[in-house]
Order: sequence, then structure tokens, then C-alpha cells
Amino acid sequence: MSDRFRLTLAQLNPTLGDLSGNAAKARAAWERAKADGADMVALPEMFLSGYQTQDLVQRPAFLADLRATLDDLARDCADGPMMGIGLPMAERGAIYNCWVVLGGGAMRATIRKHHLPNEQVFDEQRVFTSGDISGPFVAGPLRIGTPICEDAWHEDVAEAQAESGAELLLVPNGSPYARGRFDTRMTHMVARVIETELPLVYLNLVGGQDDQVFDGASFVLNPGGKLAVQLPAHEEAIVTVDFTRHADGWQADTGPRAALPDDLAQDYRTMCMGLGDYLRKSGFSKVVLGLSGGIDSALVATIAADTLGPENVQCVMLPSEYTSASSLSDAADQARRLGCKLDEVSIEGPRRAMTDALAPIFAGLAEDVTEENLQSRLRGTILMAISNKTGAMLLTTGNKSEVAVGYATIYGDMNGGYNPIKDLYKTRVFDICRWRNANHAPWMQAPAGAVIVPGIIDKPPSAELRADQRDDDSLPPYDVLDPILEGLVDHDLSVADLVARGFPRDTVERIAHLIHIAEWKRFQSAPGPRLSLRAFWLDRRYPMVNRWRDRSGA
Repeated sequence: MSDRFRLTLAQLNPTLGDLSGNAAKARAAWERAKADGADMVALPEMFLSGYQTQDLVQRPAFLADLRATLDDLARDCADGPMMGIGLPMAERGAIYNCWVVLGGGAMRATIRKHHLPNEQVFDEQRVFTSGDISGPFVAGPLRIGTPICEDAWHEDVAEAQAESGAELLLVPNGSPYARGRFDTRMTHMVARVIETELPLVYLNLVGGQDDQVFDGASFVLNPGGKLAVQLPAHEEAIVTVDFTRHADGWQADTGPRAALPDDLAQDYRTMCMGLGDYLRKSGFSKVVLGLSGGIDSALVATIAADTLGPENVQCVMLPSEYTSASSLSDAADQARRLGCKLDEVSIEGPRRAMTDALAPIFAGLAEDVTEENLQSRLRGTILMAISNKTGAMLLTTGNKSEVAVGYATIYGDMNGGYNPIKDLYKTRVFDICRWRNANHAPWMQAPAGAVIVPGIIDKPPSAELRADQRDDDSLPPYDVLDPILEGLVDHDLSVADLVARGFPRDTVERIAHLIHIAEWKRFQSAPGPRLSLRAFWLDRRYPMVNRWRDRSGA
């Protein structure tokens, strides 16, 4: 029996529903594995279908097409290494999250996911049936156990497979990015290695799908938990790893070990990948956005330029009588630094026309936020018109702090198809801007250096919808607001908890009230990439009509 096993890991980016395209990627990976003399090529969880499928997986026609695509793939890849690939499959009236091993033109093994996650962005118990724990399958000279994603976060599956004779654990994953996930995944996988005394391969998807971005960062651990191979984060990679049988079992030969980025770099790359894949997989290649001279739109423009190239980003300045001269000059400077086109469309004429049209109805009523929202909605209408005419997707630019408290105008500055900074609190917007001015990577298509105007970062935030307006006229300063929001939104803390931490009760209760009454706005907001473990949408699902308020500790 051979004492060597060669495994090709394909950390690739599928497109949900593009069955032929995903199969073509799998074939190309198989060809690479064959050229490398590999015994097997492995692809991640749900690769053939794309992930997450949500209710699409309940369509019988979709499942039938998947099975036909799988059969074709098995025939095409019969003469060469085995292939492991993930997909949903219907069996005996149930639907399973499966990982199938192909070889010699047929299915050699089918592993069904046992632990179905039903928390955060996952709702697998709604669409899948839990499978029994599968034993290991034979691959050349060794037996491989395959806990599928969530299965490896629990002891029982890996333990049962080891007791059944597994000599290697291969964990196919569809694990989306969230800040701090690298360490969490590593902790769980090291635990499985220590418990079973087996080497472990963690193979993750990469790429964006709706609000989720799969960050790759696959790795191989040897017995004892020692890192043997580390694939890069947020990049496709195909790497062949050799395993050698020693007296005390199998071990991976040391291979490439990519450096993983810090939190700010991870967040930025996730926002760029989320935007790029949302556009590409939806058929868009260009974007348009309102460039106000403020920090949020400056950051969104930079993300777009780094992702698509400055030539594919159209910025539009939409001044009113309240727009300051510094905002006009900062917007022009911002577009120049990025190399993006900048157009200017004044909203003064449309605003006068709308004011005159509404004058009879508004007679005798004092001016209030209505007139401010009118300006925002005119801007949104103009930007949507440009988007419709040019075919460029409109990006919206509200940060998580604004999204949380509803400080954005529905059908106005909330207009757009995607929001790259939706899960980025305002204080972190400042941090990311400073980080981007100090860092540049080869994948970034905008210039290096201080591409975000330093004056934009330094000036007090303002919506500029009335004279001398500042955000902190009606909200606490962001260094106070954001910790309150993180407590209420990200960690489900009570009002009493935050008061105990030193925040004024009336401020906390007011912020909690604003979060409650903005739920209907968030329900209609554009998607954006998930960066935290409590992003708005699948991570946090609240009713729009809800009279309960937290009076704890009153």
C-alpha cells in the first residue's frame, strides 16, 4: 500500500444557480489536479449549486438540473483523480446538504450533513433534513472522514468517523466572513484534531452572495494542531498538498502559508468583494453614486474604484443652497484623487418647482423635516434616472449607525441597489478611511496614497439639508452613539446594562426608540456585505410593528 496521498484543494468562487459555470470551474480544478498527479480534488460545501440557496433548493426542477449536471461531471472526470464536491440532493422525499465523491464515472460516496445550523444567517433546518453521521470513504491508500461545515463545530461527527477508521478529516465549508472568524474557526478545528489525533483539512468557499461574503482562508492542520498549509483569504486558490504515512499516522507535508490580514484589511476586502461579486453575478459592470463631499460617499466611491476601476465609477454632485463651498471642493478633489468621472446636477430648480407645487397644500404649515427629506428624495430621483439611463447600478452610502437609527431618507438617499458600508459603524468608517490612505494592495484598482481627502475625514459630519446643520445637533457624538448601538444591536444588551456602563438613561432610551421605529426602513433598504455577527437582515430579524420597549432598571 502506498505511503503517499496527494490532495488538491480548490478554494473557488461559485455563482449561485450557474450550474454549468460552477461545473466548468470544478472540471478546471480537476484538470489541474490531474496535471499535478493528485489522487483527489476537493471542492467546498454546496459548490455545484452555489450557497446559500435559501428556498431555491425546494424547487424540484432546480434539484433535477443539479443532478443532471453532477452526472455529466462524473462522466467528464472519470479518467483521473477522484473529486469531492458539495450540492443539495433530493432522496426519498427529503432534501439533504450533501458532499459527493465522484470516481470512475460514478458516485463513490455520498455524505449528508448531520448538524444543520439554525442561527445567525443560517436557516438550514427549514430547507434540509439532517442526515445520519456518515462513516469514512476510501480514497487510495487511506480512509477520509468528512464532517460538513457545522458538523466539525461539534465533537460527535469527527469522533464517530475517527472511531470508524478515518485517517484524515476533510471539512468542506460554506462559512461566511464575520470579524474574528479566523480565530474562531481555528479554535474549533484544533479541538477536533486534538480529540481525534488526525490531520484535518478545512476547505472554505470564497466569493460574495447577496449579503454574505465567503472569505476562503482554508488551511491544513497536522496532529497536535500544527499549521501545515494556509491558503489566502478572499482569493481563489488551487493548492496541491501531499500527505505521508508515518509510524504514528498520516501527516501533511508543509506547504504554502499565506499571511492573513488584520481586521481593518479584512473588512475592506470583504466590502470590495461583496460589491464586486454582487455586480458581476447580477450582470453589472458600472456604478453611479452621489458624491456629497462627506466621508461616507467618499469611502463608497473608493471601494467602488478599487473594485471596478475608477473608469467604471460615475460620481454625481447634487448641490443645493445649503451645500457648502468646502463640500463642493472636497467632492471635486475626491473624484480627482480616485480618477473617477464627476458630474454636477443642481437640485435647486427641481426643489423650487416642488416647493411651488406643494405650496397650496402646505399653506399655513411650518417648515420641518419634510423640506429636508424633499431634497434627499430629489437627489435620489436624479440618481435613479442616471442609473436607468446608463445601466450603472446606483450605490447607496448609509453607514450602520445611520441605518440603525433611521437617519436616512426612504426613497431618497436610501435609493440604490447595493450598500457597501451597510454593516460599518460611523466610527469604523473613519478608521477604514485612514487605513486605506495608508495601505495599498496589488488587487486595488484605484491609486495608492491618500485617495480619501484628509479634510473630508477631519470635518464634522453633516447632511447639509439646512443651514449650519451637523449630525451631532440631533444625535450623540458618534464615539458615544456607536457603543450604545453596538450594545443594543450587536449584543442585545438591555437599557439597564448600558446605563450601568455609564451612559445616560435618557440617551440610551432615545436611541433604543429610534432603532425600533426605523425597522420598516431597514426592511426596504438595499443589501450590503455582512462584516459583523449581527448585521441587519438575516442576522437580526425584528417585526416592523412592535409596541414593546425596554424599561429595565427604570
